[in-house]
Amino acid sequence: MVPIPAAARQGLRSFAPLIVLLALFAGLSLATDGFFDLWNFGRLLSASAIPIVLVMGATFIILTGSVDLSVEGVIAVSGVLVSMLVRNSMTPLDLGLWAVPIGVALGGAIGLLNGVIHVTLRAPSFMTTLGVGFACVGTATAVLGGDTVRISDQTFRAISLQRLFGLPYGVWIAFVTVGVALFIQQRTLVGRWLYAIGGDEEIARQVGVPVVRTRVLAFALAGLFTGLAGVLAAAQIGQGHALLGSGRLFVTITSTVVGGVALSGGVGSVLNAVVGVLIVVTLDDGLVLLGVPPFFQQAVQGLMIIAAVALSLDRSRLAVVK
Repeated sequence: MVPIPAAARQGLRSFAPLIVLLALFAGLSLATDGFFDLWNFGRLLSASAIPIVLVMGATFIILTGSVDLSVEGVIAVSGVLVSMLVRNSMTPLDLGLWAVPIGVALGGAIGLLNGVIHVTLRAPSFMTTLGVGFACVGTATAVLGGDTVRISDQTFRAISLQRLFGLPYGVWIAFVTVGVALFIQQRTLVGRWLYAIGGDEEIARQVGVPVVRTRVLAFALAGLFTGLAGVLAAAQIGQGHALLGSGRLFVTITSTVVGGVALSGGVGSVLNAVVGVLIVVTLDDGLVLLGVPPFFQQAVQGLMIIAAVALSLDRSRLAVVK
């Protein structure tokens, strides 16, 4: 048997998520009647909007070999803050769309805090961000006293409800975030530094990459994207509460890894992550169309992330698996 060259294997690995997505489309189109329908595709894109925004930030973090588990907490506090700044049922404030950059900025500030704690205390990223995430959920709960803020500002809600060329504004915002993230990844030094750190942090430091600053910046950028996702989530459901981000962490990490962004760092791209989101959302949609019970859907998702992690890791770079 002729061995496959390393370059060919790497190329195949990078295109694997797209191949899986196309195969999924083909299989579901044959197995269901309503999959290839414009309304269904619009629904898929609408369901993908917030996860796409989230994986933009998650990709930057994972490329460095770290992970951000504060997603649900950041969504909660950003969504609650923006809900209390627009016309709502709890406060007299009415900032309209001016509340949006404030909610995004709060997410960025929390991401910056994640990065500073992680690099200055040399604490593992998963423990640092997990703790910050819990603190954020607790803060959102304390601020609201366990209550829910109802949004009555229709201009703000139009972010999710209004449509342009048949798609909600939220979908177009997600497309813009992909463009921004792709620019950062491919056209800036920061993007190159992320790959260098994920590939080999010690070598990156020796060739002059500002490792500490880049890691902090990656977490700050991720926080901005997550803050925006919190704003979109609040606009989507018209409410702000402490559980606004519930379930988003699993989808974010799963989509990023399924898209081929290796947890070991240095491999993948934001476009891979977008394909990962489409795979996860399409699979969920297909299972619903096929009438698969919810508990089986969860089992399929669990098996999918295990398979994705196993396939995305380059074991030649790993001396020990922990």
